[in-house]
Amino acid sequence: MTKDILQFFKNLFYHLYIHPVFFYAGIGVVIVFVVSFFIPSLFLPSQILLLILLVVFIFDIGLLFLPISRVDAERIVGHRFSNGDQNKVDLYIYNKYSFDIQADIIDELPPEFQVRDFEIKKTISAANKVHLPYLMRPTFRGLVGFGDIHIYVTSPLRMIKRRYTIKAAKEVAVYPSVVDLRKYELMAFSNKIFQHGLKKVRKLGHTMEFEKIKEYVPGDDFRTVNWKATAKSNKLMVNQFQDERSQSVYCIVDKGRVMKMPFDGLSLLDYAINTCIILSNVVLRKQDYAGFFSFSKRVDNRVAADKRATQKERIMEALYNVKTDFFESDYGRLYADIKKNITHRSLLFLFTNFETLDGLTRQLPYLKAISKNHLLIVIFFQNTELEHLAEAPADTDVKLYDKVIAEKFIFEKKLIVQELKKYGIMCILTKPQNLTVDALNKYLEIKARNMI
Repeated sequence: MTKDILQFFKNLFYHLYIHPVFFYAGIGVVIVFVVSFFIPSLFLPSQILLLILLVVFIFDIGLLFLPISRVDAERIVGHRFSNGDQNKVDLYIYNKYSFDIQADIIDELPPEFQVRDFEIKKTISAANKVHLPYLMRPTFRGLVGFGDIHIYVTSPLRMIKRRYTIKAAKEVAVYPSVVDLRKYELMAFSNKIFQHGLKKVRKLGHTMEFEKIKEYVPGDDFRTVNWKATAKSNKLMVNQFQDERSQSVYCIVDKGRVMKMPFDGLSLLDYAINTCIILSNVVLRKQDYAGFFSFSKRVDNRVAADKRATQKERIMEALYNVKTDFFESDYGRLYADIKKNITHRSLLFLFTNFETLDGLTRQLPYLKAISKNHLLIVIFFQNTELEHLAEAPADTDVKLYDKVIAEKFIFEKKLIVQELKKYGIMCILTKPQNLTVDALNKYLEIKARNMI
């Protein structure tokens, strides 16, 4: 019994907070006492008011600190967040009191989000449960940790608040974007992209992918004669095979300092990584071999091209660990690595960024060498801030100077495109928000044209 009493007072000391209504009521009682100094007949009513306030205060303590009633909470969040997307977090609050309560809910969000004023106010009916979902948009990759859930409960008397702390600590990994995988799958497998003069042709070949057995006609290869079928049918029968339709597709991400440029909260590196996981998923669904690696001073995070069932998860784990190292990217090392490890002709998507023609000129010999043995697609980014400067009205000398410089750099991007095309290197100049769509369209176009 003594232990229960001590526990009650301990909870009272740690979890009781005075509601502002109590202070307002107390100020009102004090004012009545002051007035009673001039009007003695008000002294007794002021004493009665003070007594009522204290009784209500004590009764409110009894209501909220009853051991048989309490408030509980649960946070449901996935094991992974999708970088750059809105991720849903479900919060459930259970009111086990026999009366309606006002709840102020504070969820301890990961400090990486820098949200310091998160609070939800909600009235919850007696013996009821409420669902309070909210969205979070990470702009980074890595492990983040949620803390506890704090709920400040107020009864209808509104004299005090009782704090409940529900232990709900959980770590969540922020992975490259996976929210839009289904949407881009539907886009990739629709036929709309093939409606502009492109015709899909099914070729017959001599791979190990069996098509059917058919009767021999002049021109068929004698090496494909099926002697067992010939003996059974008393006709010359041959095996027919499908042409090999699976190609190796590698996503290569430059993680040097040029990819750290920010756009809408994400870096260019994050945009490239989000596109890689979506593009790799479509590649695997198209029965091609998907692979990935990154490079800067050295080549790492390698995933060899394959189309096994676990390939998407392997690529996602590799993408999760890619971080910029702020070095100048070594294209010579990239060329040597590709020449050594990718021995057959493949489709290479190179995600990088060139701001000046001089920057491209230094790396052009390596890009030309890579494109001799592989189908290389160089993807780099438009600087949208420069476009805003170029479109802004120039009403001062400084703005005019900024406008001219911005137009110069925009024109230089176009020169980079022309320089790459001059040497037969395919390229995509895109805005960060359009990166995924442009990369998928290029892959689907290459597949439709049988360019590899």
